[in-house]
Amino acid sequence: MTVVDRAVAEPRTAAKIPAADARVTAAPPGLVRLPTGSTDHRPRRLVPRGVERFLGVVLLFALWQFASHVGWLSPRVLAAPSTVLTLGWDMLRDGTLGSALWASLGRVLWGMGIGVPLGAALAVVAGLTRLGDDLVDRNVQMLRFVPVIGLEPVLILWLGIGETAKVSLIVIGVAFPVYVNTYSAIRQIDPGYLELARVVGLRRPAQIRRVVLPGAMPGFLVGLRLATAVAWLLLVFAEQINAHDGLGYLMIRAQTFFQSDVIVLCLVVYAVLGLVTDTLVRLVEKVVLRWQPGR
Repeated sequence: MTVVDRAVAEPRTAAKIPAADARVTAAPPGLVRLPTGSTDHRPRRLVPRGVERFLGVVLLFALWQFASHVGWLSPRVLAAPSTVLTLGWDMLRDGTLGSALWASLGRVLWGMGIGVPLGAALAVVAGLTRLGDDLVDRNVQMLRFVPVIGLEPVLILWLGIGETAKVSLIVIGVAFPVYVNTYSAIRQIDPGYLELARVVGLRRPAQIRRVVLPGAMPGFLVGLRLATAVAWLLLVFAEQINAHDGLGYLMIRAQTFFQSDVIVLCLVVYAVLGLVTDTLVRLVEKVVLRWQPGR
C-alpha cells in the first residue's frame, strides 16, 4: 500500500467509529474543574475574597444608620452606629473601654487556654481506648446536657466570687464542643490507617502523632470555632459574678442607668471580638489543612 492509499484509508477507518464513541473521545475541555485551583483558570477578582466577606457587615451597618437617620429607630431603643462609634472613641480616650476590653480578653484567653486542651485530651483518651470510652464518654455526654449557666451558683459556692469562678465557667463551656467534635473525628478515622501504622512498626505515641492527630485535626478545628463563640457568650454571664471590670460589668452598669448606647457599644465590641477570633481560627485552618482539596 502506498503512502497515498494509506492516508486515504485512515479517514475511512475513523469514520466507522460509532457516534457514542465519537462523543466520548471528543468531549469538550473545561467540564472538569480541579478543586486545588492549581490548573483551574478562574477569572481574577476585582475585590479580594477577604474583603468580600465583610461587605455584608458593611451593608448591615449602613442599613442600621439609615433607619436611625430617618427616624425608624428611636435612640432610646437602639442608638445609631455613628453615636456608638463616637461613644466608643470617647471611652477609648479616657481608658474605660480599654481596661474593660483587656479584662474580658484575659478571662477568655485563660478559659480557652485551659478548656481547649482539656477537651482535646479527654477526646483522645475516649476515642482511642475502650476503657477510656467507658469511663469518659458517658460522663462527658451526661454533663454536656447540664446547663452551663445553671452551674454558676454551684461554682460560686465552691470557688467564691473571684476570678476563679469566672474562668471556670468559661472552661466548662469551652471543653464540650472541642471534646464532641474531636471525639467524633477520631472515631471516623479509617481503621486501615491504624493497621498500616502497626504493620510498619509505629509505636502507640507515633501512631497518635502521625495518624490520629492529623486525622482528627479538621474536627478539632470545627470544635475550636464553636468554642470561641461559646467563650464570648459565657463571658457575659461570668462577668455578672461580682465583677468590677470587663465588658459585662459595663453592660450591667449601663442597664442600671438606662444607657442604651453603652449597651449597644459593648454588644458591638463582643461581635467584633468574636469575628476576629473566628477569622484567626479560619486562618489556622487554611494553614494546617492546606493538604485538603479546595484550601
